[in-house]
Amino acid sequence: MAPPRGMLTHEDLGQRVADGSIDTVVVAFTDHYGRQMGKRFDAEFFLEEAVEEGTHGCDYLLTVDMEMEPVPGYAYANWELGYGDFHLVPDMSTLRVASWLDRSALVLCDVADQRNHGPVAVAPRSILARQVERAADLGFTAMAGSELEYFLYEDSYAQANAKGYAGLQPQGWYIEDYHLLQGTREEHINGALRRHLRDSGIPVETSKGEWGRGQHELNVRYTDVMTMADRHVIYKQCAKDLAEQSGLAITFMAKPDESEAGSSCHVHISLWDSDTNAFVGDEEYGTVSASKTFGAFLAGMMSHVPEVMALYAPTINSYKRYQSGSWAPTQLAWSRDNRTAGFRVVGSGPSLRIECRIPGADCNPYLAFAGLLASGLDGIGQQMEAPDAFEGDVYTASDLEHVPRTLRDATDKFESSSFVTEALGADVQMHYSHFFRVEQEAFDRAVTDWERRRYFERI
Repeated sequence: MAPPRGMLTHEDLGQRVADGSIDTVVVAFTDHYGRQMGKRFDAEFFLEEAVEEGTHGCDYLLTVDMEMEPVPGYAYANWELGYGDFHLVPDMSTLRVASWLDRSALVLCDVADQRNHGPVAVAPRSILARQVERAADLGFTAMAGSELEYFLYEDSYAQANAKGYAGLQPQGWYIEDYHLLQGTREEHINGALRRHLRDSGIPVETSKGEWGRGQHELNVRYTDVMTMADRHVIYKQCAKDLAEQSGLAITFMAKPDESEAGSSCHVHISLWDSDTNAFVGDEEYGTVSASKTFGAFLAGMMSHVPEVMALYAPTINSYKRYQSGSWAPTQLAWSRDNRTAGFRVVGSGPSLRIECRIPGADCNPYLAFAGLLASGLDGIGQQMEAPDAFEGDVYTASDLEHVPRTLRDATDKFESSSFVTEALGADVQMHYSHFFRVEQEAFDRAVTDWERRRYFERI
């Protein structure tokens, strides 16, 4: 199969640098929040030095909060250790044209230790890589697709900031789910996003209006789980850059407005053995015919949701999305093609897959995919049996386990889980438990608009 349009080899880049069509290479990696961090290289210097040698970055970048303040309490990097460097190693298989940027290419990096040259265990891409290796050891390749939703606003990012992110004007003025007329009004940005992704090595399937005013979904083609996570973070960066260039704002918050639908990141996942979907089989799971591998993988994913929920829902805002009748799952159940269930089984034959509807659009895909894959592989290793399929409206069920309701609850479960220790490693468990607690503590100190509206005059 030919590589997607826009992907570059080392030689391709050299030719484009020589003819002047590329003069900048963006060298990027992903932090805890899923944000792209990195440097812009002169393309000639990148070819001469960074392809082989990589570059460095300050290790405080894996300890900062949203405001880029270094947070104490991390064992990995701190003031006592002097905040040294880590090594950014370009993964040249990710090199591509960044068509939305002027004369630019982009490459993603693995984060390596300066001293022993091994992967930094707490870096998001390293965490997913470990689970990919575990799957390979069992003879499987994990395939995935993430369906990202987002809201578009007429206000620019600067205007939204000046307004305190309140009273923003969405691009649409009615619920536009599948509406082509409203989609036409917003095609100037969504069409540009589709085309730039396509031309930058990210094949696109579709875009459509979603259930909120100004809300959209754009889906890119499924692939192996690591490549999908890479596509996911580049997609978000491209979308935000295009919004900035267009004088608009786009948000991937899970719940930007209490009166609107939330934005999800539904993850479709399957395991493959060579060219065969390992979920295909003759075992009966309700109305689904599938393999024992399917049943055990599904059981593992469902069993460990409480322990890895923080990887799917990493912010305070994440948990505002889980409301009955909101299209976001509230209880743990699986069903055949049922959007009220947290785990929706769809497709047949080679397309048979499990859709996990729990992650929000604010998730870091490397962490969310790692949580799903680790959970499912544990189900296979423990030979877990899937519960019975649920029939009907999961929202109205009274005997199902609810997903964790707050980041504090999810963090408690993540921090105390022996499964997380075993599957992700004690260092990762400690590092991200601290990360989630710092996020919770920042909110606990904040005075919100809700509090002022409720208490200022009438208390």
